[in-house]
Amino acid sequence: MSETQAEPARQDPESRAVSARAEPQSTRRGVAAFIEQRRSIRAFRPEPVDRRLLDDLVEAACLAPAPHHSRPWRFVVIDSDAGKQALADGMGAQWRTDLDGDGVDTARIDELVTASHAKLTTAPALVLGCLTWDGLDRYPDETRQRAEWGMALLSLGAAVENLMLGAADAGLASCWVAAPIFCPEAARDALALPAEWLPHALVLVGHPDPAYVARQRPPVPLDDLRATR
Repeated sequence: MSETQAEPARQDPESRAVSARAEPQSTRRGVAAFIEQRRSIRAFRPEPVDRRLLDDLVEAACLAPAPHHSRPWRFVVIDSDAGKQALADGMGAQWRTDLDGDGVDTARIDELVTASHAKLTTAPALVLGCLTWDGLDRYPDETRQRAEWGMALLSLGAAVENLMLGAADAGLASCWVAAPIFCPEAARDALALPAEWLPHALVLVGHPDPAYVARQRPPVPLDDLRATR
């Protein structure tokens, strides 16, 4: 994508080569072929991601369409050990409480929370997507108020896709993690964010592990997913 393209010095030829080897042969061309290069990858090399490149990705996210030409999103770049630890601890504690309330066995809870904690703390960088009411309309009735927030959520989804496409263009791996939408207050408070920032999406970002091999995507069952009138 031209608007998110990194400077040549920041490109990673090895990462691009890995992506090309991992992706099965496709008949798509142009933009569709580029979109297909975005994969959910959680296998990273240990080196950090340049903060300037992370800022490029956030700028790409902020080009997403939004209701009323607003900018209801806020993004938090988390690449310090302390920040990753705090977020993993805060969300993990809430998930532990939820799983216990669901009657899940204690040993299984420990296994799940430990795996989630490791996933967050070992990723080179995290980008946390939050929503606010900035620029959104307020309504006296619940139906329209819920629809307004729903539009903001759709916009955040578009922003996350932009961010991940920007990462793919820069030769980076990324993976969308949905955990914050289940515990927005816990995620917010873990990082001492402003009260009006409600986390709803998390993207792991890093240089892809050369050993990673992508699974082949199944064909799109278009007739099941698309109707015509």
